[in-house]
Amino acid sequence: MAGYEFSEPADRRKIADLSAELQAAGAPRHACDPAFRHGVVVGFDGSTSSERALAYAIGMAVRLGSGLIIVHVANRLPTTVWAGCEPPVFVDVPDHRTEVLGLELACADYLADVPWILVERGGDICHELEEVGREYSADAIVVGSTHGIVGRIFGSVAGRLARRAQRPVIVIP
Repeated sequence: MAGYEFSEPADRRKIADLSAELQAAGAPRHACDPAFRHGVVVGFDGSTSSERALAYAIGMAVRLGSGLIIVHVANRLPTTVWAGCEPPVFVDVPDHRTEVLGLELACADYLADVPWILVERGGDICHELEEVGREYSADAIVVGSTHGIVGRIFGSVAGRLARRAQRPVIVIP
């Protein structure tokens, strides 16, 4: 067939090379809203210490003129399912607490002065907070301190996060 040969424009090849380069460099796995880039990440589970951390993070975001990324790491508890003679199977039981927290936060008057989003993750709390901080290029991560026997036995989330984080971690007592 007689016709014209269309070569790919040079600009298109540059864009393809750039996108492949970004993927190889470890671009964020989730697309994040650019309005919240360089915001303040805060871990929130509805506890008293996380409420204090949220209050501090709100003030910090207002002072910086940035957005607030509220992160709830959902509990995915392994549960054993026994099916007769077969070996037990472990399944994840989802935690619907994030939906409840989201509704409570949406009705809260104290969040009216700052743009905010609620991000749900599942897994290790320290890893997920740091990952969200990396994805949003957060200026800081704010967490509440752990009180009680569980924190003493297994180590507090705040302590583990402060040791491994690549950005400032603020621990609110």
